[in-house]
Amino acid sequence: MDPHKKNEIVEDLMTFSKGEEFYARIGRAWKRGYLLYGPPGTGKSTMIAAMANLLKYDIYDLELTAVKDNTELRRLLIETSSKSIIVIEDIDCSRDLTGQRKKKQGQDTSSNPSKVTLSGLLNFIDGLWSACGGERLIVFTTNHVDKLDPALIRRGRMDKHVELSYCGFEAFKILARNYLKIDSHPLYPKIQKLLNEKNITPADVAENLMPKTASADVTSSLQDLVLALELVNQEVEQA
Repeated sequence: MDPHKKNEIVEDLMTFSKGEEFYARIGRAWKRGYLLYGPPGTGKSTMIAAMANLLKYDIYDLELTAVKDNTELRRLLIETSSKSIIVIEDIDCSRDLTGQRKKKQGQDTSSNPSKVTLSGLLNFIDGLWSACGGERLIVFTTNHVDKLDPALIRRGRMDKHVELSYCGFEAFKILARNYLKIDSHPLYPKIQKLLNEKNITPADVAENLMPKTASADVTSSLQDLVLALELVNQEVEQA
């Protein structure tokens, strides 16, 4: 992640975790919603783990398709502990929460036994927090933010929207430092130019930086990344 964006998120999380007096004073439940969106492989799940590690919170991973109805959803969420992160990953796939209010009456829903509705989820986000003492984060992830009902992700429900995008040069340098223990290399200018020209996920960059053989060195790992970048460029040009 871009270091500036990372610092902004860390500051937001730490401010939230120390905000008990503030939330009590303004009369709001001590909760905060995060929407993480972007292409697959850009680190959404990894970021959730990092958030939990930073705050020392528990994680509850909620699969909406396994929840029978709104009543069960309410029961599950009330039972979560304080200092927790409630996660619904790939919310655009978990339920058809986009355009539910436009569905015609009588539409056959037998193929999906879950009867969790958009209104049930919205009511939870808006009201049920008050029944859950202590601080909580709720995090939605999606690869397709445009498919979600705007009511689901508006400010006040998902307070902070974080786009996790393709790998830039600053993010690459952090990955190279972690994987290869280097801060610079003669191949860096070429890699920077390629990263500015095309899209590659941090997951793909990390995979190419992984040593492929016992004798692999820093230069060979960076050359693997350059080759991967050049091949993707060729694919884009041919398309």
